[in-house]
Amino acid sequence: MPEAGADLWLGGRLRLTQPPRGAHRAGTDAVLLAALLPPEPGAVVCDVGASSGAVGLAVALRSPGCRVVLVERDPELAAYARRNAEANGLSDRTTVIEADVLAPGLRRHADGLTPGLADLVLTNPPYFEPGRHRPSPVAAKAGAHTFSDGGLADWMRCCVDLLRPQGRIGLIHRADHLAACLDALRGRFGALAIRPVHAKPDQPAIRILVSGVKGSRAPLRLLPPVILHTDDGQFTPHAAALNEGRGWVDTSGESA
Repeated sequence: MPEAGADLWLGGRLRLTQPPRGAHRAGTDAVLLAALLPPEPGAVVCDVGASSGAVGLAVALRSPGCRVVLVERDPELAAYARRNAEANGLSDRTTVIEADVLAPGLRRHADGLTPGLADLVLTNPPYFEPGRHRPSPVAAKAGAHTFSDGGLADWMRCCVDLLRPQGRIGLIHRADHLAACLDALRGRFGALAIRPVHAKPDQPAIRILVSGVKGSRAPLRLLPPVILHTDDGQFTPHAAALNEGRGWVDTSGESA
């Protein structure tokens, strides 16, 4: 039986202990990001802004040949990530680094975020900028959701630094931030692939999934959408499979 307070993910195969409700907790965005890009065997996968480790640990569980680095600046959340790695038997393939993604390069490097560390970076950057939303009264949740001005570009600067040449990035963001995401990726990544995420078939996109290759000059592609729910509110077969840890949202327009 799972320990009290633990959430079951991937059809019950992954057990996650998270902060209390009201704080920042992993949900559908993390499920989608964890299923975005299957890592190559032996790859180092870096979950940037890992919180309690949901994305990186889901990838580690589904891809036994990879190693995972969880990057989190909040010591309490980093402790959750370590606890979750151990509880799921993934400690031998998981490293937790406490570091500020937005810190200057020399400080990031000293904290363990060394250039070329990763083959694949997965990230869910904060969604908001000051003055454009009502921040959560919970300090940790507000910090996880809010950037300073220009923060997205700085966040992407760290991600590209972490990747080896031709390494891949995958991110999820709000649909209305597509232009900002493309600006932050421009000149750093090519072979960009964009997949909109819709709550229901007849509703506007609420999220975007974006992937790219460091240093590539290949053109951008707009892929078919991910639809989360049917008209009656049930998960679509695709979304249900992703929640259970089956298949991947890849960049070919198909699920593996």
